[in-house]
This record gives sequence, structure tokens and C-alpha cells, in this order.
Amino acid sequence: MAKLASLFLLAVLATVHSPFLTAQSAAATLPHIVFVLVDDWGWANVGYHRATPTKEVQTPTFDRLCKQEGLELDQHYAFKFCSPSRCSLMSGRLPAHVNMQNLASSFVNPKDPVSGFTGIPRNMTCIAEKLNLAGYESHQVGKWDAGMATPDHTPKGRGFKSSLGYFHHDNDYWNEEVADPIEYFPGCAGNHVDLWDTDHPAHDLNGTAYEEELFANRVESVLTAHDADKPLFLYYAPHIAHMPLQVPKAYADKFSFIDDEHRQIYHAMVNYLDDVMAKIEKLLISKGMWNNTLMVVSSDNGGPVYAGAGANNYPLKGGKMSNFQGGVRVNAFVTGGYLPVSQRGKMTDGYITLSDWYTTFCAIASIDPTDEKAAKANLPPIDGYDMWPLVSGANTTSPRTEIPLNPGLISGDYKLLVDMMGQAGWTGPQYPNKTKVEGIDAVEECGYQGCLYNIKADPEERHNLVTTMPDKAREMRVRLDAWDDTMFLPNRGLPDKKACDQVKANGDFFGPFLA
Repeated sequence: MAKLASLFLLAVLATVHSPFLTAQSAAATLPHIVFVLVDDWGWANVGYHRATPTKEVQTPTFDRLCKQEGLELDQHYAFKFCSPSRCSLMSGRLPAHVNMQNLASSFVNPKDPVSGFTGIPRNMTCIAEKLNLAGYESHQVGKWDAGMATPDHTPKGRGFKSSLGYFHHDNDYWNEEVADPIEYFPGCAGNHVDLWDTDHPAHDLNGTAYEEELFANRVESVLTAHDADKPLFLYYAPHIAHMPLQVPKAYADKFSFIDDEHRQIYHAMVNYLDDVMAKIEKLLISKGMWNNTLMVVSSDNGGPVYAGAGANNYPLKGGKMSNFQGGVRVNAFVTGGYLPVSQRGKMTDGYITLSDWYTTFCAIASIDPTDEKAAKANLPPIDGYDMWPLVSGANTTSPRTEIPLNPGLISGDYKLLVDMMGQAGWTGPQYPNKTKVEGIDAVEECGYQGCLYNIKADPEERHNLVTTMPDKAREMRVRLDAWDDTMFLPNRGLPDKKACDQVKANGDFFGPFLA
């Protein structure tokens, strides 16, 4: 642990590329930062990942921003499901050092006032708080899924001046209702509304429009009101394309030629989001902000390919909830006028994780990424590397060489997976379809020794090398065990009745329920 911590400190000191400045002196030259974290976006559900174009995938804005005006991040990794990815991005830690559970927002362990909650521990400093020190104005729109128990856990408590979104993994796109374990407490049966506006329930917006329209409208309001001379940090986390599969009829009708309903609605949802992205870009241009904007777009995990979902990760193996490439290697790119012209239209295959953007943004803003508040609470330090030299073209290689997957490890060109791995199969170009409607249900028993893949030479993970390269497998098992020894696993408790009481006090809306 001490050696790993020392190596990490050296890496951070080496990667911060400019001296720390005051907010006043730096703000005038800082870029606007827009981070778009798409939900459950399948690898094959964007046009630029289709070698053969298909009218099922209509994403002209994403395709142009990536392939013509951006830098494609071909080896960008997230956790295999929602909340850990979002906690990683906001906290600058690998999921193993912040949160690896997808708990409902009502969980509390009263014996641990720091980490005994769903999401990010109370005493970790999030990226908006850091950027605010450099003079940024920070706003959040969309899915949060990083904690709700106290005001400190909400976007406002994490440094965002305003927010509009929901706390759980999902909700209904039309009425914003969602289930939660508090339904077993007296008086809280059934679903309840999860839509929160900065510091109060969004009563005035609930049920008034398709939820992604509400979010797009809020993004537009934020951009319209923003002073273009002040650096902006906008974190837009669309509900799309997470279940439930719901979309306005006009978009569903555009894809009526698709004979599988799940596939039809999923493609329509992604097309809807593509149109939202076009509007955001147009507004940034009209405000004179685009030429000084750094936009990062990523999925929070691979697309879900289990029964009832509509995503497709072809030709990658597996999907959301698995550590095969289809679950953790995600669509991602950087675009915007701040990206050097020399990098546009290119691709990098350097390893990047969601945790790295914390350190990268701090470096761009000339802010020390060290989390002193967390250190005082004996919480894990940040894990991220500054990726700006890679993204800007100053370097051609990534400082990151390993990615723990829990359970599993990517190290260099190789990946080791252990234990029993579900979703051990592949989809076709059109999926789901009438011949395969129950999802990928194959299982691969990797055991303690593991399944070993060369993910650079064999990105589809079709050839298990564990019998031909046993020494490599053993070497990676040792590294995996070392990573496992650093895992942060607090007891986050159980659903708390106070969450139920607060729902009732809020007029059937979820919200913070502890001081």
C-alpha cells in the first residue's frame, strides 16, 4: 500500500503541467468544460463504430463530433454498471476506492457518519468543488446516482451551483417515478417521484414533458444565462439510453421499420439524444463559447444486452454487468474548439478511465488535485492521471498501464478475468432480434487461475491464453491480488425509514433525509 501510494504521488506531481494559479489570474484563460456521460450506451449504437453503415443507427452529431472534429478515445474504460462509474468520475478515484455497489439512495449505516451512505463518502472532495477554486461556475443536469442521504451528498453539496436531475439509477421518463426499498415501510408503498431541482423537489416540472426534454431545456437555460467570459463546468448526464425504454412517438415512428420493439425504441432514444447534442453545440457556438470549450463524451458502462434491454456491443463480448470488453470498454471521445486542431479526426488507444478526468481537469485549471479533506478522514486518495498531454498530442502514450476491474485486471495488452463470468458471448450486427430475445446467457468459468486475453490483438476476447501463457496469468494474478488488497469496502447500511418520512414530507418526492 505504501509503495502504491508513493508511486501515485510521484505520478500526480509529474503530470500537473502548469504551476498553481489563483482563480482570478487563471479564469480568463481557462476553457469551458462540458462532460456528457451517456447512460447504458452500446458500442454498436453509434455510427462511428459501424464499419458498415446501417439506417438503424442514426447519430450524425456524435459521428461528426468524434470522427471529424474530435479525438476518439478507443480504450476508454468505465465500471460495469452505473453508480460506481459516476462516483469514480466525480471523485477522481477508481471504483474500488470510492464505491462498487449499485445501492438504492435510501441506504444508511448510522455507525459510520463519513462512508455509511450510498455513493461517494461525505468527506471526499468532488471535481466541481475543485474547479470552483479556479473560478469555474459549475452546473449539473440529469442522472446523479452518487448519493442523496444528506444535503452534502447532493450535486449542490458537491459544488454545483444548480442541478436538475434524479438520485436513483433510473426513473420513468414521463412521470419521474421510481421504486425503492422504502416501499416496505408503512406509508411508503409503491413508487415515488425522483426529480430534484438544486435544493428542492421539482414539483413544477414533474410530469410536464419527456424527461430528456426537461434536461435539454435546463442545459439550454444554463448556457443561455451563463456569462461567456467566466469558465463553465457543465456536467450533463442524460437518462438516455437507460431503461425503461421510452421515447416520444415521433422518434419511435422514425424507426418503425425495425421489427424488434426493444431495438426500435433503443435506437430511437439514442437518435433523440443525438439531436439534443446538436442543439447544445449550436448554442455554444451562438454564445461564442465553442472555440474555447473542451467537451468530453463517454458512456458510463457498456450497453445492456440482457433480456428486455435494447443495446448492442457488437463485435465486443458481453455487456453491462460483465467485465468482458462489452461491459467496460465504452464509447468515448473529446471534442470542442479547445482541442488542438492537430488532434482532430484522430484516435488514441491509450488507456483512460473515468477517474482520470478529475486529475486532468484539475491540471488544465492549474489546481492541485490532492484531496486533503479525504486524507484527514483517512479515506483513499485520488487515483487519476493527467491525460491532457495524451489528449492534446504532447505525448503519444498514456501514463495509465493498469485498470482493476474487480474482479479482474487489465495490465498492458492483457486482461485477466477470474471467477464465474456471465454474458460470455457475442451479439450480431442487429441485436436484439427475433432469434435471440433472452439476452446473452452463456457463462465462462474462469476460476482462481483466470481467463487471459490479449485485448489489443484479440479485442473480441475469443482466445483464452491461460493454458499457453500460464506465467503471464500467474503474474497478473499477483498484481490483481495486490489491487484487491487496496479495496475500500465500508458498510453502507440498510434502507432508512427516515427516507420514507422525507418522501411523505416532500409531497411524495425523494430527497435528502438526514442533516
